[in-house]
This record gives sequence, structure tokens and C-alpha cells, in this order.
Amino acid sequence: MELQKYLENYLAVSVFIVLSLVLALLLVLLPFLVNNLKPDREKLSTYECGFENFGNTKGNFDVRFYLVSILFIIFDLEIAFMFPWAIKLRDISVFGFWSMIVFIITLGIGFIYEWKKGALEWE
Repeated sequence: MELQKYLENYLAVSVFIVLSLVLALLLVLLPFLVNNLKPDREKLSTYECGFENFGNTKGNFDVRFYLVSILFIIFDLEIAFMFPWAIKLRDISVFGFWSMIVFIITLGIGFIYEWKKGALEWE
């Protein structure tokens, strides 16, 4: 009796998992059934920027592009952590408050380090 009640609690989760797998397989296999496998010159042409490629596509990128993207991710994550913290600021304890202050200080130190290294300078 107890095992049956235990399994009934997970029935909804099991149905959700099965439906998710069926939908995922359907979405992966359906394009193969309905697509047109006759590529022409227009389908194979360059479309990303509107003009033909020039130069070698395997060229190196400047490291500053990567540094800017890393800085964006750092500050995007900072906001993603700070928003729920600010919403629940009255409900969290002193430990939660000081944990976020340590987090902000750590990110600030990282920002100052990047600034001093010249990651924000483009010239």
C-alpha cells in the first residue's frame, strides 16, 4: 500500500518526462520528413552579413573581444544574483546580506583588475 502511494506521487513526473521525450524526438525528426533536400545556388550562398566573404575565415580575433564578453558575463551574472537578493533583502538574515557584500566586493576587485590591465581600452 505504501509503495503504491509512493509511485502515485511520481506518476505526474513520469508522464511529464515521457511527453517531453516524445516531443523532443518529434521536433528533431520532423524536419527530416518535411524538408526539401535539393540545395541550389541561393541556399548555399552567404547570407549572414549580406556580402561575400573576404580573407581567411580561420583568422585570429583580437583578445579584447573575448575580454569584453567575459566582462559582460561577469556583470550579467552579478545582476542575476543581485535582483533576487534585493527582492528578498528584508527576509534574509545578516549572513545573507554580508554574503552578497562579499560577492560584490569580489566582483569589484575583478573589475578593477581588468581595468588596470587595460581590458576596457580599445586603442
